[in-house]
Amino acid sequence: MIDEKTAHEQVVSTADRLFYAYGVQAVGMDTVRTESGVSLKRIYALFPSKDDLVLAVLRHRTNQWNTGIAGAVAVARTPRDKVLAIFDFLADWFREDGFRGCAFINVFGELGGGSDRVAEAVREQKASFQRRVAELVREAGCPGHLAPQLVLLSEGAQTTAAISRDPDTAAHARAAADTLIRCALGDPEKTPAG
Repeated sequence: MIDEKTAHEQVVSTADRLFYAYGVQAVGMDTVRTESGVSLKRIYALFPSKDDLVLAVLRHRTNQWNTGIAGAVAVARTPRDKVLAIFDFLADWFREDGFRGCAFINVFGELGGGSDRVAEAVREQKASFQRRVAELVREAGCPGHLAPQLVLLSEGAQTTAAISRDPDTAAHARAAADTLIRCALGDPEKTPAG
């Protein structure tokens, strides 16, 4: 028998894959059991309700998102490049097989009206991302009003890329972000068409 930590990880990673591919409501706990190899009894011992499992998946997704953003920012050279690295991260993500948009937006669309806990988890992830962008904007010497604009570009790019299936959406959003940064800093240099 597998230990509790391994069972937890197996169930969360399986549920994450299934929920992202098919939607939360379309995936029953029996399917999670079959795909994860963890008994239904054990799943319910780990996650007393489907909402509990959804919340665990959202925590997992939050960690993936934060790690991805941190990795992209870490390789950027300048503070301005660190801000734009968000869009480089999106460009790589949009090209992944099975990209279906933002898992948080998807789950909110499905469950946000019926689960206060899920809605709050999604709002917290979005607020956390806004705080991170605000930090990067400050470090780049840009005015604070730029951060929510860049967040909107990022969120809009995710939705647009998911619907249009056009990974180049990230490059367009990056070019717009670069223009906003230049304007905020009073930099007259023209940006190349993206």
